[in-house]
Amino acid sequence: MRLQIVKSKNAVSLYVVKSVYENKRRTSKVVEKLGTLAELSEKLQGEDPVEWGKRYVEELTRQENESKRKVLVEYSPVAEIPNGQRVFNGGYLFLQQIYNSLRLPEICDRISERHKFTFNLDSVLSRLIYGRIIYPCSKLATNDLAKKFIEEPDFDLQHIYRGLEILAKEDDFIQATVYKNSSRLKKRNTNILYYDCTNYFFEIERESGLKQYGVSKEHKPNPIVQMGLFMDGDSIPLAFDINPGNTNEQTTMRPLEEAILKDFSISKFIVCTDAGLSSESNRKLNNYGERAYITTQPIKKLNKHLTKWALSSDGWLLSDNIKTYDINEIAEDTYKESIFHKERWINENGLEQRLIVTYSLKYRDYQRTIREQQINRAQKALETNTSKIKKSRPNDYKRFIKQTHCTKVGEVAEKSAYSINTDLIDDEMIYDGFYAVCSNLEGDVSEIIKINKGRWKIEECFRIMKTELKARPVFLSRDDRIKAHFLTCYLALVIYRLLEQRLNKRFTCPEIITALRNMRFIKVKGEGYIPAYSKSPVIDALHNEFGFKTDYQILTNQQIKKIIKKTKN
Repeated sequence: MRLQIVKSKNAVSLYVVKSVYENKRRTSKVVEKLGTLAELSEKLQGEDPVEWGKRYVEELTRQENESKRKVLVEYSPVAEIPNGQRVFNGGYLFLQQIYNSLRLPEICDRISERHKFTFNLDSVLSRLIYGRIIYPCSKLATNDLAKKFIEEPDFDLQHIYRGLEILAKEDDFIQATVYKNSSRLKKRNTNILYYDCTNYFFEIERESGLKQYGVSKEHKPNPIVQMGLFMDGDSIPLAFDINPGNTNEQTTMRPLEEAILKDFSISKFIVCTDAGLSSESNRKLNNYGERAYITTQPIKKLNKHLTKWALSSDGWLLSDNIKTYDINEIAEDTYKESIFHKERWINENGLEQRLIVTYSLKYRDYQRTIREQQINRAQKALETNTSKIKKSRPNDYKRFIKQTHCTKVGEVAEKSAYSINTDLIDDEMIYDGFYAVCSNLEGDVSEIIKINKGRWKIEECFRIMKTELKARPVFLSRDDRIKAHFLTCYLALVIYRLLEQRLNKRFTCPEIITALRNMRFIKVKGEGYIPAYSKSPVIDALHNEFGFKTDYQILTNQQIKKIIKKTKN
């Protein structure tokens, strides 16, 4: 800052001014008007106003360097607001610190050296990730919304699409390197790996390339792509792959697992999957070396003698107890929260595996409650409009409605009759409370059950990606850009999960993302940024964990530069 003396026709005035940069141009801004020489002479009682002004400017400069100077902002009720962006988002700064700690800028530099392009891939990738978490939308909209961040982007829309093509080519390299870099931040729990599949739909009707018609998890009549995802024991994604929508999901695990063995240098782990991925081939894949598996086993699909053994009422155990129980004779009030189990080793096509069956009164009651609600819906459908009753899905309430095409004496009926299928209800009730898994592990049963219970976390990953990160519907047509889109979604999920863990999982996903999105700042030309958000427990936790604060009455340009530098170290 400096003292400026301005002479006019009637007076000589003193101002405090400083140089600022706006749109990469240097200009001067008036910080404070001190008054005219006559006014200051009278006020200072004989002291030289110019000398006093110089000392005052020096003190203001010192306070500004120490971030203690009070900022005076003038507004006029008759002056129009200036053109251009005035409100910016600062929540991305917390994501940026994790992004840089994963060394993604270095990854982008190495990719740039290999492909020899001129645009800033790091800027493109970072904005795609921050936008996916804070402002999830199309690539076209992301190009505009990226201008809402305090650090404005230095790329155009064409660079986003060109960047997607490059990212797709480097997909395997990025995933493997991000895993290795994340291992430097925290010890990754790769002793247990969870694998599952989901699919994402497109707002189109014509299939091509990866976009194929298949069984949609969301029952959409659109082409889909299929994602296979590995997650570690701490809920942090490990690796993913994209396959055509008509691919049998049981065949998707082997190629991705082999890539993990090769590129990630991980050889000892337990793979936990659901029944849909528990093919014999996948079990044998993880019955080798130091690998093992835990997979859900539908009791209905067991051999008859095993089903009979699994459903028999005697021979049940509780953890750390050698006493056996008959589940038909246990007191429900006493054992409501208990999980009983029985086990045996079985051999199927030369594969020795351990069959563990559990029984829970709480799980039994849950299944019965759900079924009762479905029966009520089926009964209501019969009483209102049977014309809407069509072929049902396996877990649809309509499965309890049966259609009769003949009379009681066996003659063809003129009109089909509908009724509740009580035989099916009775058959399903036999399995209430029972649950089975197969494994080649020889450890404690309770530990195997505990690992299997963790499968809900990978379902939560898919829910976050679809609901909070809005990974679908996909508005891209080229296969390479589709793969890159899901790569950015995957990286956004990795960064979000690391952020969630740094906050000790104290807040829900909507709470965290809403807090980041609401961290808006009003730019004051030449001075800094005024926070325009309300303080909350989430924001307080972010400040404490990441080592910088943004909730001052105003953040000077100098403070903002220090924060940005800190997030990039």
